[in-house]
Amino acid sequence: MPHITVQMFPGRSIEQKRALVAELTRTTCAVLGCGPGAVSIILSDVAPHDWAEAGVLYSDAKAQPSE
Repeated sequence: MPHITVQMFPGRSIEQKRALVAELTRTTCAVLGCGPGAVSIILSDVAPHDWAEAGVLYSDAKAQPSE
């Protein structure tokens, strides 16, 4: 049973999330040869202050110039 976890910043509409899970399920089934009932997906919205890259919170990165 494939399980997919998607973490992303908040702000996507329910319609965008529906489209995403439909496409992820379709593609997973095509590649792995399983039925849609075998695919589970969790969507997690993560606030920019809870996500960091290269030692910097994304919420702080907006205030810093790009390297």
